[in-house]
Amino acid sequence: MKLVAKTFHGLEQVLAGELEALGAKNIQILKRAVSFDANKELLYKSNLQLRTAIRILQPLTTFSARQEDELYAAVKAYDWSPYLKEDQTLAIDAVVFSRYFTHSKFVALRVKDAICDQFKERTGKRPSVNLERPNLLINVHVAEDKFTLSMDSSDEPLNRRGYRTKEHPAPINEVLAAGLVMLSGYDGSQPFLDPMCGSGTIVMEATMIAARMAPNMKRKEFGFQRWNNYDPELWKKVYEEAKNQVRTPPERINGSDIALSAIDVSRHSALDFGLKQYIDFTVAPFSEVHPKGRNGIVIMNPPYDERLKSKDIVMLYTEIGTQLKHKFNGWQAWVISSNFEAIKVISLKPAEKHTLFNGSLECRFQKFDMYEGSKKIRRPIKSGDQ
Repeated sequence: MKLVAKTFHGLEQVLAGELEALGAKNIQILKRAVSFDANKELLYKSNLQLRTAIRILQPLTTFSARQEDELYAAVKAYDWSPYLKEDQTLAIDAVVFSRYFTHSKFVALRVKDAICDQFKERTGKRPSVNLERPNLLINVHVAEDKFTLSMDSSDEPLNRRGYRTKEHPAPINEVLAAGLVMLSGYDGSQPFLDPMCGSGTIVMEATMIAARMAPNMKRKEFGFQRWNNYDPELWKKVYEEAKNQVRTPPERINGSDIALSAIDVSRHSALDFGLKQYIDFTVAPFSEVHPKGRNGIVIMNPPYDERLKSKDIVMLYTEIGTQLKHKFNGWQAWVISSNFEAIKVISLKPAEKHTLFNGSLECRFQKFDMYEGSKKIRRPIKSGDQ
């Protein structure tokens, strides 16, 4: 079967790499998505193990419609009986980018009506709507007059890992955080530091990568577990295989923040998720943070400027550059920011740049290779140097 994994802009290639590692075939990169061929086992693995996927869809039908009656007729003409029974429940999630249909709720309503009317005419009964735990969640994607109807195998978005039980003013999405860590090349074999960790999302994602822990191992239920063709024995096999891959990370993961309240949230998340023993959290400004080890990876998501005055932003980013140059010889430093002017005052030449989006904010995720001594000399530290 053909599946589509949804993701964020800029993470498509990372997601494709994850799918290749799982054994997916015929992988094709799309806009904020990756399509691939899969069997039922890979469908289950994708929901459990993909770090940069938001949801996994199984497309069922595509058609064109510019008017309400065309939409209704096309949906009603499709045979829904293999996927839904008259005594089961459904929900519709519509995403609309169209001049012909401007309200997603209206599209969802007409799709629901067409499906239920089909069952009413055939069986005399109508499936009911359940927005919380439907047997079948149908994803409707509309691009102008092109409709794609898919079964959503994930239900709850896959970024909801389950460790964010306390709120923080500016959390980064879990899928984006995992994407940052994977773009950095971190695999657990080096020391890791997030010196502005906030609620700890980047640290948590890095720890799961280092521990080879599937990101959704703690999840209680996926949408496919309510499908008519759900195979509980196959799911048990997939889950146990993932569980057996978990290891103790070979290096410590470190997170720090200037705010005690943020570190409290981070510690609580790590404790609830069973990862606290692998992470060292400290309350400290970046100027007081020292790297542990000679060659590691530091990733930071500093404030962009929404919560700080412009002069404070310049001082903060200048300090980031100063601390990196003076303390982090031999490390790879990565910074994500939507403030393109502020990131320049770090005064380091980026070795890599990636365009990503943190919510609606266009960001640059930049890599800085830290060298011994002056950045003009640019002599990389060798393993034998002391």
